Amino acid sequence: MDVRLDGRVAIITGASKGLGFAMAKEFSASGANVAILARSPDALDAAVAEAQKTASGKVAGFACDVSQADQIEKTFADVVKTFGKVDILINNAGMSRAMPSDKITDEIWQEDLDLKLFAAIRLSRLCWPGMKDRKWGRIINVLNSGAKAPRANGAPTAVSRAAGMALMKVLSNEGAPHGILVNGMLVGQIVSDQIARRYETERPNMTFEEFVAKAGAGIPVGRMGKAEEFAAMACLLCSDLGGFTTGTAINMDGGATPVV
Repeated sequence: MDVRLDGRVAIITGASKGLGFAMAKEFSASGANVAILARSPDALDAAVAEAQKTASGKVAGFACDVSQADQIEKTFADVVKTFGKVDILINNAGMSRAMPSDKITDEIWQEDLDLKLFAAIRLSRLCWPGMKDRKWGRIINVLNSGAKAPRANGAPTAVSRAAGMALMKVLSNEGAPHGILVNGMLVGQIVSDQIARRYETERPNMTFEEFVAKAGAGIPVGRMGKAEEFAAMACLLCSDLGGFTTGTAINMDGGATPVV
């Protein structure tokens, strides 16, 4: 099966590293023109240079803090000026944040919602008219397993991601008659820069490979996921071959989440 995105234009937020970068590489290698959004210009330059090595589509970087509404509007206009349209939106920007609920201030709640929920709302709203006019569009909200199975001390992330899942479902119902398909992908334990940062923070008495193996041992499939596996699923959902899948929150977790 040859999954192609030739001629499509994709915005991927938080795409200079980790899962976002894996998707940028996969999409551009599959023929899409990809706008990589991230806050750090230096990280953007490095990501664009690396993605271009395997790209058959064009890749461009756009410095943008998606928690800021004015930056979103300006960057969206710049992407359209560069590529002419937006067919695919991957709302991936975010960070792992979990703490006891009584320790979460209003400021922390607002920061989390601005980054993980309102960024997706604002970008989807900007992309929607063009997708609707062309009768074709794909939106993926990258969430995490806490959206379905929140744990104690899992806020604020579990709450903002659950809201992102509800947003996905609403948009899928509105978009389906216009050829706009909207899905969610729920991240479980996947080897990425977040795992690398956790390793550096915890500094366990083992190699990174041993750390990953130990963390993945309790997952039903017996290992942690790969960023490339996540990216491949996203690419399929955003292709014409994914044309009958919408309104679905897919667990990318090796079977670990107790909720389907």
